[in-house]
Amino acid sequence: MSVELPQSDAHLLESARRGNAAAFGELWERHVGAARSLARQLVRGEEVVEDVVAESFTKIIELVGRGGGPEAAFRPYLLTVVRRTIYDRGRVESRQVTTGEIEVFDPGVPFVDPALTGLEKSLIAKAFLSLPERWRLVLWHTEVENAKPADVAPMLGLSPNGVAALAYRAREGLRQAYLQMHLAGAPLQECRPVLGRMGAYVRGGLARRESKNVDDHIDACAECRSVFLELADVNQGLRVIVGPLFVGPAFAAYVAGLAKAGGATGGGILYALGWIRRAPRSQQAAAAGGAAAAIAAAVVVMLVSDQKPLPPPQALPTIVAQPPPAQPETRPASPRAKPEPRPTPPTERPPPGQVGKPGKARLSATIHPLGALVKAQPGMVAVRLRNSGRAASEELVATVDLPQGVSLIPAQTKGGSVGLTEPVGTVDGWSCRPEGDGARCVRGPLAAGGATAVFLRVVVAAHAPEGAGPAVRISSGGVSVRASASAGVKAEGAPARFATDGKVVVKAVGNTLLTCPGDRNGCEEAGALRDGGRRDNDLWPMRPLDTDKVLATKSSSGARLELPSGGRVVWAGLYWSATAKVTGPIKFRAPGVRRYRTIVPDRVMRRELPAGPGYQAFADVTQYVSDSRGKGLWWAADAPMKEGISEHAGWSLVVIATDPRRPYSQAVILDTATVVGGDDPRIELPLGGLIPAASPADIELVTWEGDADLRGDRVSAGTPLGGDRDPGNVFDSSSNGATGLTFGVDVDSFTATLGEEPTLRISTKTDVVLFGVAAVSVRARS
Repeated sequence: MSVELPQSDAHLLESARRGNAAAFGELWERHVGAARSLARQLVRGEEVVEDVVAESFTKIIELVGRGGGPEAAFRPYLLTVVRRTIYDRGRVESRQVTTGEIEVFDPGVPFVDPALTGLEKSLIAKAFLSLPERWRLVLWHTEVENAKPADVAPMLGLSPNGVAALAYRAREGLRQAYLQMHLAGAPLQECRPVLGRMGAYVRGGLARRESKNVDDHIDACAECRSVFLELADVNQGLRVIVGPLFVGPAFAAYVAGLAKAGGATGGGILYALGWIRRAPRSQQAAAAGGAAAAIAAAVVVMLVSDQKPLPPPQALPTIVAQPPPAQPETRPASPRAKPEPRPTPPTERPPPGQVGKPGKARLSATIHPLGALVKAQPGMVAVRLRNSGRAASEELVATVDLPQGVSLIPAQTKGGSVGLTEPVGTVDGWSCRPEGDGARCVRGPLAAGGATAVFLRVVVAAHAPEGAGPAVRISSGGVSVRASASAGVKAEGAPARFATDGKVVVKAVGNTLLTCPGDRNGCEEAGALRDGGRRDNDLWPMRPLDTDKVLATKSSSGARLELPSGGRVVWAGLYWSATAKVTGPIKFRAPGVRRYRTIVPDRVMRRELPAGPGYQAFADVTQYVSDSRGKGLWWAADAPMKEGISEHAGWSLVVIATDPRRPYSQAVILDTATVVGGDDPRIELPLGGLIPAASPADIELVTWEGDADLRGDRVSAGTPLGGDRDPGNVFDSSSNGATGLTFGVDVDSFTATLGEEPTLRISTKTDVVLFGVAAVSVRARS
C-alpha cells in the first residue's frame, strides 16, 4: 500500500477553492481544537463556543469559495476570524450597528484589540508580517504555539525534520527582516555598520576582533543594545508580541488550553528566560534586564485576560505590511512539497580517531567531494557526522574550509544580495551561509547514537589548482572534531548533481526518439528485432519515432517508471541528448496527463561526435515528478534533433526515491558528457563520498549513441541487468522502462561492489559513445 505525507494546509485550501468539501473538512479536523481553545477564553458556555466556532469556519468557507482567505497560514487567520466573530456578536447583543459584510472578516491584517493597541507598530510584528506566508505559518506553530515539529508536519506537508529546517530558516529570515527595518529607520551613521553585523554577532559568527567592536558599541549605545536583546531570542518576541497580536490578551490562557488539549507542548512565557544563557557573556547582564522587562509586559497581558468577552473595539487600526526585505528563501514548495527521507541511521561502535569525553557527546566526522570537484564546473561536498556518546546539549557548528578556487554557491535574494545558502539532500535541520573561504553551518543538538549529513553545492573555478581537499571543524559545547578530505580539485571526472542519505534507491528509465524506416511504429516490424541484424543507426536513415498518438508532436516515446511500495520521489532529473547543432527545450508529460509541459534545460553540454555536433541537456523536474506521484508511463517529445544516417536522439528520467524496506543508504547523482571511444577508448570516473564504498551498490547508467552490433563495450560494474545482458557489449541500445530496441539510447542497471576506492571505468573498442549519467546508491554501515 502506498504511504504518503498528509496534504499540507496550502494544498487543502487550494482544493477547497476548487469546491472540494472534503478538503475543508480536513482543515476543520486539524484546527477546530485551536478555535475552541480561543473561544473558551472569550465566551462562556460550550454551546456558545460551538456556535462561534461554526460561524467562524462558515465565514472562511465563504471567503475561500470567493477566492479570498489565507493561502497557507490557516491557523492565525482562523483565530483572527474567531475574535472578530465574538466581537461582532457582542456588538449585536449590545445593539451596536454591524455591517454584516463578509469583507470585515478578510482584511488581510490581524485584529488588534484596543487593550493591546501599539503591538502592531513594533518592529518585530512588522518584520513577522513581512515574511512569506509559509515562514509565518511555521513560526506561528513552532514558536508562538510551541508545537512539536511532528505536530506541525502535516500542516506543511513535510517531515518533522523538514519542519525543523524550515523553522530555522524562517527565524533567520525574521532576524534579517527586523534588521532591515531598523536600517530603514535611519539609525545614526555610527550604528549602521554594527546593525549590519548584528545577525552574525548574535549567532556567534564574527571573528574575535569584530565581536569585540560590536561589544564595545552595544555597551555604549542603548538603541543597539535594544536591537541585540530582541534578536538574541526572536522566539520571545514572537510569543510576547506576535502571539497577543493575533490572539489578544487571552493569549497565555489560549496556549495553556491548547497544550492541555494536546495541540502544543506548552512552555509559555517562562521560556524567555532560557535565552539569556545563549547570549554573549559580555551582554548577559543587559539581556537579563531586557528579559525581565519583556516578561513583565507578558504578565500585563495575562492579567488583563479573563473569561468574559472584551468590550467592542472603538476602531480597528490598519496594519500595513511592509514589502519583504531582501532575505533568503527556499525554493517555492508545492502544496504537497517533495518529501525528504529522514530515517534514523543505525548506531555503531565509535571508530578510531573520534573525539569526545566521558559522559559527553562523542563525535566522528567525515568530509568528501561527491564524485569529483572538476575545474570550471559546479559540484558538491558532503559532511557527515555521528554521535556515539551522549546527546549533545548544544547546537552543532560546522566550519567548512574549501580549497583554493572552490566557493560555496549562495542563494541570491530578490535584491541581488547573498543570503543563506540552501543545503540539499538530507537537509536535516542544517542552515549554512558563506563565510571566509568556505561556509559556516549550524544545526540543533544531535541525539545520542544519531547521525546527520549536510550537502553543500559549490562551484570550481577554471584556474583552481589541483591538490588539497576540503576540511571541516565541528563543535558542540566543549566537544569538537576535525576532518579533511584526501581528494581535491581534478581536471576531469563527473561532478555530483544531487545527493542524499536515507532509506533511498536510484531509478532511471528512458527511450529513443529516432527509429529506422518502417511502418508508423518504426522498424521493429520491419525486421530489426533485438535478436536480428542491422541494430546500428549507422546502417539506417533514422527518422522520428512518434508513438503518443498526439497530432501536435513530431517525435515521441514513453518509458514506464516503477517505484518501491510506499516510496516517494526525493529528486528527479530529466536528461535528453541528440546529434544536432541547435539545442533547446523538450516536451514532457506525466502519467495520466493529456497535455505536455515544455521543459527548458538548466544546463547544456555540447560535444563533438563522429556524426557531428551533439549535446546533453539537463533539467531539474523534481517538483513536477513528485506532484505526479512518480510512477507510471512518462512521455517525452520533440527534442531538438536531426534525421538521417548515424543520428541519435533520446531522453532519460533519473530519480532518487525513498524505499521503506531498504537499509540505510547513501545516494548520489553524477552527470557529465564525456566521449568514450576513438582517441579516448577508456575513462575513469571517481565515485568519491560514498562510505563505506565496499558495500553492495546499485548503479544506473545513462549513455548515448551506443550501437548493439558493435561489440567491445565494458563497464567495471559488470553485467547489465537488461538488454542482451552481455558484459562484453553493454551499450546495446536497451533502456529501462522501454521495450524493444532503443536506437542510440542506453539506460542500464547494475549491481556491484565498488571497492575501497570506488571508480567507475568505462571502455569501448569499436564504438564511440557519449557517457551521460551515473546514479549510485550504496548501503551504509549497519
